[in-house]
Amino acid sequence: MRVFDSELKELRDGIMAMAGIAEEMIDLTIQALSERSRTKAERVVQLDRQMDEWELKLDQVCVDLLALRSPAATDLRLVASSLKIVPELERIGDHCCNIARRATYVHPPILSGDVLNSMGNETRKMVRQAVDAFVSSDAGLARTVISADDVVDDLYGTIYRELLRLMMSDPLCIERASHLILVIKNWERIADQATNIAEEVLFILEGRSAKHTYLQDNPVD
Repeated sequence: MRVFDSELKELRDGIMAMAGIAEEMIDLTIQALSERSRTKAERVVQLDRQMDEWELKLDQVCVDLLALRSPAATDLRLVASSLKIVPELERIGDHCCNIARRATYVHPPILSGDVLNSMGNETRKMVRQAVDAFVSSDAGLARTVISADDVVDDLYGTIYRELLRLMMSDPLCIERASHLILVIKNWERIADQATNIAEEVLFILEGRSAKHTYLQDNPVD
């Protein structure tokens, strides 16, 4: 195997390792919320250090590849997109920490049904599919992730409006509702990060940006 191919493999493997930690953090975050588990919340925070370490390592791998190997075509797109995917994964870890730290402040529950878990599960599915799209070079799956962002946005709007209604009707739940607003905002941001990763996958595979598609019909002069 050429040195360049070995370094590209190191980059891909590193991103997959980061993605695995991100998925573990999301699973633990969902469990910490539903179980009011301080132990699992603390584990989420501990894992965030690994994410930060991977970010620094992979940033350097990308810089070295660009500076020393002068990649072209698909390889260049892979390295350039990796410089964007890596911080997106790191931010997913940050948002998981933000949610986990509030796990003990949102009980007893004030939301009816299982809507909060639904938002967490939908977000987790988006992240997993975005990672799978990267690993398997699956453009169709990447587009599925981008479309799924609307589902999480709708859940966010529904829960947010319900929390506002609860705060207005019962001042005693304002503190818990305030924490929950921050929880759902962080879930919504994780879904955005999954969308951004999926857009980078499309760029790697197709060589054109999937961002701001409305500008493609109305280009700036």
